[in-house]
Amino acid sequence: MFRPLATLSLAIALSLAGCDGKSVQQANTGAPAQPQHGGVLRVAFDGDPNCIDPQQAGNNTALNVGRQLVDSLTDQDPQTAEIVPWLAERWEVSDDSRQFIFHLREGVTFSDGSVLDAAAVKANFEAIVALGAQAQLASTYLAGLETVEVIGPLSVRIRFKQANAQFLQATSTMSLGLLAPSTLARSAEQRCQGALVGSGPFNVKSFEHNRLVRIEARADYAWPSSLAEHKGRAWLEAIEFHILPESGVRLGSLLSGQIDVNTSVPVQDEAVLQAQGIASIARSNPGIVFNLTPNESRPPLDDAKVRQALNKAIDRSQFKGVISRYQKPASSVLASSTPYYQDLSAVLAYDPQGAGQLLDSAGWHKGADGWRQRDGKRLNFALDYWQASTPVLELVQQQLRQAGIELRLNKSTIGQVSLLQASLNYELWFFNLTRADPDVLRTVFLASGRNVNVRGPLALDQTLIDSAASLDVQRRGALIHQASRELLEQGHVIPLVEAATVTAFRDAVRGLHYEASTRLQFYDTWLAQPGSH
Repeated sequence: MFRPLATLSLAIALSLAGCDGKSVQQANTGAPAQPQHGGVLRVAFDGDPNCIDPQQAGNNTALNVGRQLVDSLTDQDPQTAEIVPWLAERWEVSDDSRQFIFHLREGVTFSDGSVLDAAAVKANFEAIVALGAQAQLASTYLAGLETVEVIGPLSVRIRFKQANAQFLQATSTMSLGLLAPSTLARSAEQRCQGALVGSGPFNVKSFEHNRLVRIEARADYAWPSSLAEHKGRAWLEAIEFHILPESGVRLGSLLSGQIDVNTSVPVQDEAVLQAQGIASIARSNPGIVFNLTPNESRPPLDDAKVRQALNKAIDRSQFKGVISRYQKPASSVLASSTPYYQDLSAVLAYDPQGAGQLLDSAGWHKGADGWRQRDGKRLNFALDYWQASTPVLELVQQQLRQAGIELRLNKSTIGQVSLLQASLNYELWFFNLTRADPDVLRTVFLASGRNVNVRGPLALDQTLIDSAASLDVQRRGALIHQASRELLEQGHVIPLVEAATVTAFRDAVRGLHYEASTRLQFYDTWLAQPGSH
């Protein structure tokens, strides 16, 4: 049996109760000028995308590029979290949520002229599975895929081995965006470097690492999401993504008009931009908060007492002095804007005495110099990171110092950090992951999945699997709560700060907005002429 679309939409709306729909997304309030074609939008990133293939990428800069290149089967309303049509005009989901049938719209082509049909969907999903771990997010969304069957030129049936409550939302992400068969035939590395052909409103023109990504509008584009504000080709002629790691350079470039959009506004620049009358949009990121995740294959992080002590030694209330007004200290592994979020701040309470007792019982005692030692070795950890979050990490460093724990901070490039992570050569991993569905926990922490903890199987894994399979709203919520609590109580994750994305832009930039996963969608963006309102 299959559920009709209306019933499915109601189920989604119920399951996403509590999702934050109050994002700050209004900036230009004067009498609107009319949208117009043309212009090159200059956008600043704070780091190199590294790999711009949306099916492989996991970082926001890459996904912000990838979203412009590919279309998805569905889209997700950023205000209501409802799943709505895009490439698929309609769909049916079986009562056990194991089978999904999508009926595609006619006339869609990839930019090389090849047809986007049911066979192309089948080829894409099977290619993602073949990529394995290289498809950092996409492969986890397709875990348990059994078959992809073409049942008509524009109809495809996707079957999973078990119930898969998260899959419909996953089809709205750029990670499951569709690429032309000619792209699927290329190597993963070629695709990373820009050899990509999608059906989206823009095509890759060039990609120079640590300098620039240029994408150009596709003239015959005619199948935007049902959420789009216009039809036809994108308003912009092209977009240039400039890599500007230094926040001061991004600020100066925006104020001087050398760039049009700064996608990464640090807290210290917010007041300056406000005083200068620079427009901005901001939105909380659903998903996993910024955190430190321990590599449990390495001692002493294989000891739960040490991991638990790290959580207790951090006073998250102090973060308020160094984070954006759009952010807040973490109160769980999930951000409060995520469906099924529950406040677990009591588990994360600052308890320096408890931290000390745990470390003492684990054999790590304070020496005369204040550092904790065992067998003549100091308790210390290295953290290699690339994000613009140094003030928070420096505060964590100071707090852990009070507990006798040394945290060595090493800011590097995303490429260097990615190499360390890929080789499992890290002690603590600093990251957040945005997704408007709590299944992001299974994506990241499942031992048979991405397994950022590098740990062996635990009972936790079955809880994560069951949470992705449950179709009952209350049961799924209970399982997400159980998994979240266990991740915190066993020190598998040390949450720090809820992520928020703040984007500033010149007055000429219009129609800029975030999609449901707080990444930028440029299809409706346009540039007004000087003096327009």
